[in-house]
Amino acid sequence: MEYYGDRLCISMRDLVAGGIMSEPNYKQLAARGRFDVVRKGRGQGCYALVAVDSLPQRYQDKVKEVYPDGAQARLEGWIKSNYEIDQQATVFFFSKEKCGVALPREKAQEYITNASVLNTCIKLYERAATAQKLFGGKYDWGMMTATIEILRKHFGHTLPASTLRFRKKVNDYKANGYACLISGKFGNQSARKVDYKTERLILGIAVQPNKPWNTNVLELYNSFVTGEFDVFDPDTGELFNPDDFTDKNGEPMVLSEATICNYLNKPKNRALIDHRLMTPITFMHEVMPHMHRHHGEFSLSKVSFDDRDLPRKLKDTRIRPKAYYAYDVTSGCCIGYAYNRTKNVDLVVDMFRNMFRLLDRQGWGCPAEVEVENHLMSQWRDSFLRAGVMFPFVRFCAPMNSQEKHAEQFNGAKKRSIEHRNHVGIGKFFAKSRQYRTESNKVFDEFNNTYVEKEYYTWDELIADDMRDIYEYNHALHPNQKKYKGMTRWDVLVANINPTLQPLDKATIARYVGERVGTTIRRNSYCRVAGEDWWLSKTEAIELLSPNDYKVEAYYLTDEEGKVTDMFIYQGDMYIDRLENIGTYNTARAEQTEADERIFVEQRKKISQFNKYVEDNAIGRVGVIERDTRSQTIEVEEVIVPEPETRETQDYGLSEDYAARALQDL
Repeated sequence: MEYYGDRLCISMRDLVAGGIMSEPNYKQLAARGRFDVVRKGRGQGCYALVAVDSLPQRYQDKVKEVYPDGAQARLEGWIKSNYEIDQQATVFFFSKEKCGVALPREKAQEYITNASVLNTCIKLYERAATAQKLFGGKYDWGMMTATIEILRKHFGHTLPASTLRFRKKVNDYKANGYACLISGKFGNQSARKVDYKTERLILGIAVQPNKPWNTNVLELYNSFVTGEFDVFDPDTGELFNPDDFTDKNGEPMVLSEATICNYLNKPKNRALIDHRLMTPITFMHEVMPHMHRHHGEFSLSKVSFDDRDLPRKLKDTRIRPKAYYAYDVTSGCCIGYAYNRTKNVDLVVDMFRNMFRLLDRQGWGCPAEVEVENHLMSQWRDSFLRAGVMFPFVRFCAPMNSQEKHAEQFNGAKKRSIEHRNHVGIGKFFAKSRQYRTESNKVFDEFNNTYVEKEYYTWDELIADDMRDIYEYNHALHPNQKKYKGMTRWDVLVANINPTLQPLDKATIARYVGERVGTTIRRNSYCRVAGEDWWLSKTEAIELLSPNDYKVEAYYLTDEEGKVTDMFIYQGDMYIDRLENIGTYNTARAEQTEADERIFVEQRKKISQFNKYVEDNAIGRVGVIERDTRSQTIEVEEVIVPEPETRETQDYGLSEDYAARALQDL
């Protein structure tokens, strides 16, 4: 007997040879279609196969008698065809959140197989018609022994072979589900030598401020459980009881060094220990998860700022100059820089000025977003660096989180790739690479903290070197050559300017990072600033001034040489006007140039505009006369009226002289 497809079959020659039916009988029944011939005989090696379940019942009974092993084959075939891997069990056993414990992969696979086998057996039990067809009568649990072993042979489950124990496992599985298949040694606290309470005690000892070694933790724990030391909770003052840490015999739970090491080095415990023992900065940079990012596609979409100390020292003060840089994040270009002997506000302001000069000179817009640190930038959080005032988006990075600022990465790239190649003594004393490690010779004096520097430099030398390094860094190949093949950082910056940038608001720039001086509007036309006269752009600007107040604050921008380029005036927080430096002209006609003639014309235009403003808003005259407020007497001509007859009213019985009343009213 054999399977053809999913059906148990017997060959025609086995039917005849076994005496189940004769060959003529076979041919007659086949012709009448009394059974299914699933495969016809076609010559040598290809014999006819008949489906056993399609034979008449009396022939099926003879097949069982003649070929008793066929029933076993039939059972195996049914079991194999109905076995399915339980996908829900796969999700359950591979998920720590669902099953409550992190199972090894081989154990999870074993429990998935056991669950799938139980599902198959339960399906067999519930399908009574199939069971009767297989076993020829009432379902008998004794027959399940063969099924269990067949499934063990084909799928390798670890369920009990005993029928009674198997029945118990089936009932437990129906009642409790997948959890009943997990061994007690997984997630069972009572089976552990170190339970949860003991583990937390070990961890509490391990996070002492002196950062004890594992051997010290073992000594302290064993001393505690044997009564030599007391352990208490520093928050509540509660003493731990050594009697709570005993084995099943009441003896102190003494642990080995290997057990201590295993529990202290579990990944979960390692993270908790590091959180208590490391400084917040170290924990953030070495243990905490970090954000995964990628740069934008357009230049000036985001600019990152950061300060640094130049790596070499000054000859006069033995300190390192302070620098502040602005980097375009997409290209990595340094687009602004400034230097100072101390890290102060002037350093930041000079950096902004330098950056805006470059943007104005190149005709680029205002960066869409800036990424700044908290130390020096926080003073402008509610003014210049409030989103929407100068930049549409502003991000203040978390304090001490250097990995968040892109500028930190660019500072490192500039130092490693350019400065280390161009200068001596660039690196770190703790660097792993020998080429990047710096060394200093210690002077053993009474202070014991003096080191001999190989060389000191002047201010001009250090600043000039750094400016050359910035230029070389900007014009070096972009690190992402796969995307920007053959392009330098500067090429990437210029070629990918964000087309949606807003134009530079020079009035706002001048107010917050420009030079400031108080001045007065004179003759309704100009202000004197830095020894020069700056004209109002139009006479209408005086309408914005406060009553009886011509004093204003002038804010101006300068170029690299210190020459004033843009001048704006404010009165308090009110923007008044942008001033123009027309210049002066030579009054000697014989010496006048074209420039003098142009200046003369421009000044006459300003005066003409003022005259037109005055004429357009001229005040019309009105006549004024004094009002006569003296009292006047009205003369009334006397009129003689004949005295009327007195008449008595019928309604009220009263009499009234109406003529006399009229005279009185006059």
